Amino acid sequence: MSLREELIALRTSTGMNKRQFAEYFGIPYRTLQDWELGNRSIHEYLLRLMVYKVQMEKLAKEEVCEEQERSQK
Repeated sequence: MSLREELIALRTSTGMNKRQFAEYFGIPYRTLQDWELGNRSIHEYLLRLMVYKVQMEKLAKEEVCEEQERSQK
């Protein structure tokens, strides 16, 4: 899978549209658009950091949900 395809897969896995995703990461919308269209290429390290952030925030949300469930029992 190319970096472009991985980026698109990451964005779609978050359920965000392009504008929301760009705002979430603080990158210009046009830059994200160019990456996804293949007009520019994203650096691999940057994509890895984006994946890491999404995964860590997902884990944090899951932990909060688990704590809330435990406190309700």
